[in-house]
Amino acid sequence: MTVTLQRPRKFLQLNDIDAYTRAFHLSNEVWSLVLRWDEFARNTIGRQFVRAVDSISANIAEGFGRYSKADKIKFYWYSYGSAKESLDWNEKAHRRGLVTEEQYRSILTALQEIPRELHALIKFTRQKLAL
Repeated sequence: MTVTLQRPRKFLQLNDIDAYTRAFHLSNEVWSLVLRWDEFARNTIGRQFVRAVDSISANIAEGFGRYSKADKIKFYWYSYGSAKESLDWNEKAHRRGLVTEEQYRSILTALQEIPRELHALIKFTRQKLAL
């Protein structure tokens, strides 16, 4: 008699998604920056910037929790839109002297990578996900 051991099947977890982890860390970075701004800047640009950046990882998480491919992809596209909106807020924060050049570039780099990672996630969801 032969016994075959099967490896436990590893299921994709939210933290395995590069776009999610990058966006999650970015949202905390932006939050920390905005907390140090004066009240006017926090209440105008800051609130919008934080909401847009928070929305990136939140929409990925919501899409990840959906059952159908179409629902998942819809939320990943919402996340893509939030990433593009965040680019605008980062530019405004930079031009108005609210972030340093180094902070601006760090945020910009992340916001340029996230859409690429989202496209890869959407492609993976369309082609590989079995539902």
